[in-house]
Amino acid sequence: MLIFVVTVLLGTMGLALIRAVRGPTVYDRILAANAFSTKTIVMVTTFGFMVGEPELYLDIALMYALIGFIGTVAVLKVSEFGDLGQTRPELPTKPK
Repeated sequence: MLIFVVTVLLGTMGLALIRAVRGPTVYDRILAANAFSTKTIVMVTTFGFMVGEPELYLDIALMYALIGFIGTVAVLKVSEFGDLGQTRPELPTKPK
């Protein structure tokens, strides 16, 4: 049964990867990368159950989920605002 799950996951990861490459907009690419990340997390946990040590692999999957979430938020913020929100020095203005 787990072999079937791994096969289906690899297929959906391939489809997400195709969407990430061919996506017409940047938001399609970000969404596909997020879906690929989610499927990778499920793949890691499934691999943990196949090996017989799910507690070790669940910790790895949780860390990957946190990194993936922070990365997705950062990429969306950069694509929306052009930076990550750091304060810039004010430019001097001309007196009128």
